[in-house]
Amino acid sequence: MSESLPGEMEGLEVTDCAACPELCESRSRIVNGVGPADADLVFVGEAPGANEDEQGEPFVGRSGDVLTEALRDRGLARRDVRITNCVRCRPPDNRDPKGAELTNCKGYLAAELEQVDPELVVTLGKVPAQHLLERSVAVTKEAGTVHDARVGEGSYRVLLCVHPAATLYDRSQESTFADALDEAVALAGLDEDGGGQSRLGEF
Repeated sequence: MSESLPGEMEGLEVTDCAACPELCESRSRIVNGVGPADADLVFVGEAPGANEDEQGEPFVGRSGDVLTEALRDRGLARRDVRITNCVRCRPPDNRDPKGAELTNCKGYLAAELEQVDPELVVTLGKVPAQHLLERSVAVTKEAGTVHDARVGEGSYRVLLCVHPAATLYDRSQESTFADALDEAVALAGLDEDGGGQSRLGEF
């Protein structure tokens, strides 16, 4: 791992980091990614919210339920995929992470992706899409599109997707979200052999 890290990381877990004083104050814990260390499919969100900070796991609460159900509809369980965030500490009042906070945490994400080496990375929402592609993204319009992105020393196929929470506030986003997930599962090769669960159950 050539990426320099502002804190300590053991394997896929960030164990200690004080790079962002505001986030250190607002977090109750560092929220690391969950899922197999060799997952074919990695979902990347923005940052932990209140539920994630409390439970220590990304995408729990209502948006997590939407993601879990969507995976289940496609023959996958949460444990079959890896779910992580651009920033591992909860921003105050659930605000968007600042540019410096995203930059400080990017080395951890790069190290995580390097170790997992997924077939496909799926960004959930605008912030992770813009962070990984390093450009402005119209996420609703671009959902389902695939791009090559360099993260640290690695290059990955990245599929853009709307945030699961978008489907809760705007029903028209449901089909956008579903279509992007269908594409993601197919591209990661998890729709083969009668569904991904049978393949990924060996992990």
